[in-house]
Amino acid sequence: MLKKFTLKTNNRDQMIEITQQVQEFINDNTFKEGSVVVYCPHTTAGITINENADPDVKRDMIRRFDEVYPWHHKLDRHMEGNTAAHMKASTVGASQYVIVTNGQLLLGTWQGIYFCEFDGPRARTFFVKIV
Repeated sequence: MLKKFTLKTNNRDQMIEITQQVQEFINDNTFKEGSVVVYCPHTTAGITINENADPDVKRDMIRRFDEVYPWHHKLDRHMEGNTAAHMKASTVGASQYVIVTNGQLLLGTWQGIYFCEFDGPRARTFFVKIV
């Protein structure tokens, strides 16, 4: 089973928690054991798992990504001017694999699944595949 999700980002850099949408897809399919793959088909966005309890974690991560990959760099040659977004997306990765047991995502107490936007605002998609 595969589902396409859509979302709208509001900022150039943004982390949007999508854990609930993934869990609802599992619930809708009465899926109990196995895994899911959460996949982002964009070159300037990605999927990560990280802390979902303290919103400062998202802010700090975005700030640190900007420090490591500044938006403007005199040696960047990509004509769209979004090399930093490509670097951030490659660092985060395009997908996450999560175990499902007893119909629930097997995540740690403070973990959530995030769609990471690095070149917004945009209309975006991501996919969830039950394995």
